[in-house]
Amino acid sequence: MSVYEKLKALDITLTAPAAPVAAYVMYVQTGNLVFISGHIAKNADGSINAGQLGKNITTEQGAAAARSVAVALIGTIQEAAGGDLNRVKRIVKLMGLVNSTPDYTDQHLVINGASALLGEVFGDAGKHARSAFGVAQVPLGACVEIDLIIELA
Repeated sequence: MSVYEKLKALDITLTAPAAPVAAYVMYVQTGNLVFISGHIAKNADGSINAGQLGKNITTEQGAAAARSVAVALIGTIQEAAGGDLNRVKRIVKLMGLVNSTPDYTDQHLVINGASALLGEVFGDAGKHARSAFGVAQVPLGACVEIDLIIELA
């Protein structure tokens, strides 16, 4: 099953990447590696999914937010791959930042929302190295921010 068939089966529609809101670009390619800038969690209406894990967002809500960030990242991957997600050879590394209280320790479960989706969509190529950090704040108060390194064929 192609990446596009998997997206359709998961009822995922990709959108064009958002424009950067500061002094950076959405991705940079060097050789076959593409470094994708951090994407923050947003609600279906495009507003920021703000909040803090361990305070006013549950682990399950955080995992759903991380999954939605992964959908947005796939849209950026598609642009970086010249419109062809089948060029993705490997999701190399995912870094997840979770806006969380000092005593919250389930950041890894939150970021699983993104990791699981990447595995569903890209199969073995979606299996990646990963870091999940708890941080005092994420830009604009978002509950999750994720960036990626991918390899294109």
